[in-house]
Amino acid sequence: MEWLALAGSILTALLSFAGVYVSNRKQTALMEYRLKELEKKVDKHNQVVERTFKLEGQMTEVQHEIQDLRH
Repeated sequence: MEWLALAGSILTALLSFAGVYVSNRKQTALMEYRLKELEKKVDKHNQVVERTFKLEGQMTEVQHEIQDLRH
């Protein structure tokens, strides 16, 4: 009977380990997916910032040209 209890305990431990392993793999996959999506959003934001910076520089040039034309 002791062997049966030991075998049951070992089986329970193995199944618990398998459940935790599968759960962790799913969680890791979800975190990787979310991270990739966040990286896409950050890249898009950075592109907007770069374009805005470039446009601000062009606006400064245009304002200087307008001032030169007025004088």
